Amino acid sequence: MEGFVRLGIAAGVFLLMISWEALNPRRTTVTRNRRWPVNLGLAFFNMAMMRLTVGGLAYLSALDATERSVGLLNLINVPVWVSFLLTLLVLDFAIYCQHIITHKWPLLWRLHRVHHSDLEFDATTAVRFHPLEILLSMFYKVAWVYLLGAVPMAVIVFEIILNGAATFNHSNINIPVKWDKVLRWFIITPDMHRIHHSTLRKEIDSNYGFSISLWDRMFKTYTADPEQPQTTMKIGLPSLRSLQQVGFVKLLLLPFKSVPR
Repeated sequence: MEGFVRLGIAAGVFLLMISWEALNPRRTTVTRNRRWPVNLGLAFFNMAMMRLTVGGLAYLSALDATERSVGLLNLINVPVWVSFLLTLLVLDFAIYCQHIITHKWPLLWRLHRVHHSDLEFDATTAVRFHPLEILLSMFYKVAWVYLLGAVPMAVIVFEIILNGAATFNHSNINIPVKWDKVLRWFIITPDMHRIHHSTLRKEIDSNYGFSISLWDRMFKTYTADPEQPQTTMKIGLPSLRSLQQVGFVKLLLLPFKSVPR
């Protein structure tokens, strides 16, 4: 049941973002008809794989941890609302850390570069991940769920927020700059996250957050503005600059090929 709730909300946010970016885009996109089948193909492939393997494992692990009193929050006496908020906050920090690790560890970067290989930036980029990275991400979250003793309902809310925030901050929506500068004190905006998809190494290695901007500011990984204008900056990887290099099958095989960073 929780899976259908999350899927329904994720689909609703996705439809809202692609409608918004179609009506009022930040950047001009020219390859949607060739990119979307690849990105959405990966999304459906990954959903089917998760459904057949470890779908819902984070929530089930939280239930198991609660029943067996495993994890920090199950060992200390704090109000339920505190445990709920701590679950959201700690899991968000965990994803921030995971994102940095996928950039710094060469083996994980081989998987994560599938996400960065998109030559443009819109809501479908949010679901452009290699299936092996999706699987590893689930096991990583499960480890944190057990260590923390995460509140089961908070895990569901966290997954909803994570999916919705990723779709939002990858979208090609046009938010006025003055509003964006205010919003990014609290959340990750598309302009902020787009910098992370730059072809420049120093910009790729910044703005790792997915939901709240606190971690990037706290740990000095925040970049306010790209070298090139937001509307014309190059997106993707310097070594993969054609759509022929990043087709569906080629993306599945990309982690097993040597590609200059």
